[in-house]
Amino acid sequence: MDHEEKSVKLKPGDLIEIDRGIYQHWAVYVGDGFVVHLASTSEGPGAGSMSVFTDRAMVKKEKLTDVLGNDKCRINNSLDEKYHPHPAQVIVKEACGWVGRVLPYSITGQNCEHFVNELRYGKAESRQVQQAGQVLLSVVLVTAFVGVAALLLGSLGGNEENRNKK
Repeated sequence: MDHEEKSVKLKPGDLIEIDRGIYQHWAVYVGDGFVVHLASTSEGPGAGSMSVFTDRAMVKKEKLTDVLGNDKCRINNSLDEKYHPHPAQVIVKEACGWVGRVLPYSITGQNCEHFVNELRYGKAESRQVQQAGQVLLSVVLVTAFVGVAALLLGSLGGNEENRNKK
């Protein structure tokens, strides 16, 4: 959905996944067109992009349209299948209670997705971090396999050469 689409009805407590290209930014809808999200400490509305080098982030309440800019978003409460969400009024009250606070930030352990999932489910979880970890593990395993195979083939080839010389 883009922010002009009216056919999708946001409900307070819904998690909003915003497509930023190479990563997804997350916010929780708190009603009246506003979201609460963990964002850059830089000033100005919509300052939602984070650096991998920052270690602090601010909880902000902003208009969804300001946070979106030209990016697309969707409602993503997909962890409802795994966890029981808190009641909407509890999510909204908790989210608004964090506004203005500066929190520790880590792209792998305390990011915006962890923040909103903690609010909705009581579980600080990030699927994009889990997926990135799985991709990294796959790359490491394939690289290790290719390296071991090359070593084995090299040693077998060397042994065959040595046998032929005798």
